[in-house]
Amino acid sequence: MELIEIIKQRKDKVSALKQKGIEPFAKVLSGRITIKEARDGYQENKPVILAGRLMSRRQHGKACFADLKDSTGKIQVYVKQDLIGQEKFAVFADLDIGDIVCMQGELFNTHTGELTIKLNDLTLLAKSLRPLPEKWHGLKDVDIRYRQRYLDIISSDEVKTIFERRSRIVSGIRKFFDDRGYLEVETPMMHTVAGGAAGRPFKTFHNEYNMDLYLRIAPELYLKELLVAGLDRVYEINRSFRNEGVSTKHNPEFTMLEVYTAYADYEDMMRLCEELIPKLAQDILGTTKIQYQGKEIELAGSWPRVSFAGVIKEKFDINPDDSSEIMLAKLTKAGRNVPQGKLTRSQIVKIVEDILEEGMSFNPVFFTDYFTHLCPLAKTRKDNPLISERFELFIAGFEIANAYSELNDPIEQKRRFIEEIKDLPAEEQKTVDEDYVLALEHAMPPAGGLGIGIDRLVMLLTDQASIRDVILFPLLRRQE
Repeated sequence: MELIEIIKQRKDKVSALKQKGIEPFAKVLSGRITIKEARDGYQENKPVILAGRLMSRRQHGKACFADLKDSTGKIQVYVKQDLIGQEKFAVFADLDIGDIVCMQGELFNTHTGELTIKLNDLTLLAKSLRPLPEKWHGLKDVDIRYRQRYLDIISSDEVKTIFERRSRIVSGIRKFFDDRGYLEVETPMMHTVAGGAAGRPFKTFHNEYNMDLYLRIAPELYLKELLVAGLDRVYEINRSFRNEGVSTKHNPEFTMLEVYTAYADYEDMMRLCEELIPKLAQDILGTTKIQYQGKEIELAGSWPRVSFAGVIKEKFDINPDDSSEIMLAKLTKAGRNVPQGKLTRSQIVKIVEDILEEGMSFNPVFFTDYFTHLCPLAKTRKDNPLISERFELFIAGFEIANAYSELNDPIEQKRRFIEEIKDLPAEEQKTVDEDYVLALEHAMPPAGGLGIGIDRLVMLLTDQASIRDVILFPLLRRQE
C-alpha cells in the first residue's frame, strides 16, 4: 500500500474515533509505571498501568498478543474479547503499529516464562499517522537515519544503546572532575572576537548592539580568565563550532571537554588523561580492554610519549624553523603527493599529521614536541624555544585530546597573537583579543589546559567508525 493511502486511512481512523467520543490524543492515567519497574516488582496477578508504543500485534480470533515498548524495555500484551469486552476489543484490533497506548491489566507469566500483561482496559494516547520502518530491516537509508533519528532509535536497540552510553560517558566525566574538586562553569557561545587559532568561525550579527558576533571555536580564553580570578580548577562541557569540512571525524557543531588546572603543566594533563579515559571504560564497559573496529585496545597503564618533531625530522627531514616552501619541497622529495602553491606552515603540518595517522598504532600514544609556531597559547620548552610544551593524544589512530602548559606571559602572548593573524588571508583576518591580554596582565598562575573531543571519545567507547553515529542530530544538507 502506498504511503499516502496509509496516512489517509489512519487519519480516517482518527476522525472515526472522535465521532465515537474517543480522544485519540488522550492523557496518561495516573499510577503508570515503567515496564522495567513492572518486571522488577513482578507479582502474579499484580494490577499495573503501563504506557508505551505498540510494536507488533498477532491476532487469533477473539484473542490477541501484542508487544508494548517504552524507554526501559518491552513486554508482551494478552488481549481477550471475553475479558475486555467487545467494544474495547474492537478499539484494540483497530490500533496500528506505532500507536502509543496506556494499558491497564494484571501481570502473569506464560507457560514459556514470558512476562505478560493481561489487558483489562486501554486508552489511546497518541495515534501514529505514519508507519514505522519495516520491522526486520529497519532504516537502511543512511540519510533518513540521521534526519529522522527518532525512527532510527525506535527501530534499533543498538542505536538507542549508543546514545544511552553517550549520556553515561558525559555523566562519568562530570563525576570524575567534581570528585577532584573541579568547578563546572559555563562561558559564552557568542564571541565578539573570532578566536580559535586557525579555525574558521561561523559569523552572525547582533541587531541591538549593531555588531558582528562569532560562534565559539573554543571556550579556552574565558576559562583561563577564571584562573586569573582565582578559580584554580575549572572545566566546561561545551558546544563549539567550526565552519569547516565534514567527515567521519568532523562535524561543524561538536562537543568538547575543556579543563584548566592552576599550578600544573602538560605533564599533569597527561596523567589526567591516563586516569580519566580508562576509568570511563571500566565504569561503562566493565573493562579497560576495549574493541574498536575489530582491533583490541588496552587503555590501562602509562601511555608512550613520541616526539612529533623527532618523527617528522626522521621521516621528512622537516625542522621547526623551516619555511613553508622548504617543508613542501621536503615532503615532495620524500615522495608525498601534497598540494602545491601558497600554504601556511600550519596547513602543511596538518597535512603531515594526516600522513602520520596512516598506519598509526591503535593503542594510546601521546605526541609531544609540537612546533611553537603551531601553538600560540602554549609555553615553550626551556631548552628549545622552537618546541612547545604541548601534546596530542591519539587512540585508534585519531586525535582524542590536545593539551599544553598554558602561556601566561601577557607580553609574549600579544606578540604571538599579532604574529598569528599577520599571515591569514584577507577573508580570514582576525583581531587580537585585547580582553584576554588584559586579563593576563593581572597575572595568571602557571597552568595546564586539556581539551578532549567528547564525540570522538564516544566513538571510541561505542565502537563507531563515524562521528555522525554518535551525534543525535548531525548537520546535514538542506533537503530540496
